[in-house]
Amino acid sequence: MNRTYLGNMTRCVRVPKREGEAVRADLVAGGMLDLDARIRADGDCLLIPILCDSFGDYEVVDAEMQVQEHRPTDYREVADVPEDLRDILPTSFDIVGDVAMMKLPDELMQYRSVIGEALLKVNSNLRIVFLDDGVKGEFRIRDLQKVAGEGSSETVHKEFGVRLYTDPARVYFNPRLSSERSRIASMVADGEVIIDMFGGVAPFGTVICKNASPSEVYSIDLNPEAEHFARMNAEKNHVDNLFPMTGDSSELIYDLPMADRIIMNLPQIADRFLGFAMDRLKVGGTVHMYKIIERVDFPALCDSLVRGMEERGYSISISSSELKTYSPTMSVYSMDIVRTA
Repeated sequence: MNRTYLGNMTRCVRVPKREGEAVRADLVAGGMLDLDARIRADGDCLLIPILCDSFGDYEVVDAEMQVQEHRPTDYREVADVPEDLRDILPTSFDIVGDVAMMKLPDELMQYRSVIGEALLKVNSNLRIVFLDDGVKGEFRIRDLQKVAGEGSSETVHKEFGVRLYTDPARVYFNPRLSSERSRIASMVADGEVIIDMFGGVAPFGTVICKNASPSEVYSIDLNPEAEHFARMNAEKNHVDNLFPMTGDSSELIYDLPMADRIIMNLPQIADRFLGFAMDRLKVGGTVHMYKIIERVDFPALCDSLVRGMEERGYSISISSSELKTYSPTMSVYSMDIVRTA
């Protein structure tokens, strides 16, 4: 069989095979997958061609790649919208399993069904497309309107060797934290006690239990629907040390063992709960907290957290990284907060 290769070396990320689908989906959603080259195997890894300089912490290599037979892969090529509106078509969207969720400016709202059908046409892995009007309410549930496709919003999302059962119209789930879930799982030592204070359907807990050997993981959420899906995820992934709970984590946490690691994925207000987490964290333990904030205000936030915990009787150290841009002036930060005393 004749194979045609690209003339120049192609920039790729080297990804373990079991992480390949999750990384590919993240690259597609971010418009960073090089669609002119085929993904290929490289031992126990995949070489995935990219249009960016790097992606996460994965190794970047230049490799000779086979040409991808070209067919429309960018929905913007086939979406039947007026030419003067093409420049404002979204360049990214969220994918959870076989469900796509997109946000549209007002000018494109009358073309939402056309845009949804275009997404289905170019992506055979998608079953249904929803218009996403944002996360709302104390349960952080997306306000979704079906615009194309069939069935319900319930789906199965695959990442890092696990199958996560979820429904973005009923429970909170963030597909863009897949690399964070893998990062934290890689840090977990055998026998750790872990508490996820805002656990949702327990994606952190499930990935950790499948890829590390904690003693037990407690996943708390206010939404009873989250506990339903978390228990399903534990069962379907053959996990017996994940314990989902429904209720207020600032109260339930005091009924749990002291933790080696606490996860706080409530990026709008997680910092308000840090004191509760410190009350139940062992010395030397780590809180993994996520925060959306104006970039210019982030250093002051870190300083205020250190002072606030000192007033509560705890010494902490903070290391952080900027996960992604949230708006022109705001970013989402990942914070590893270690209790030093």
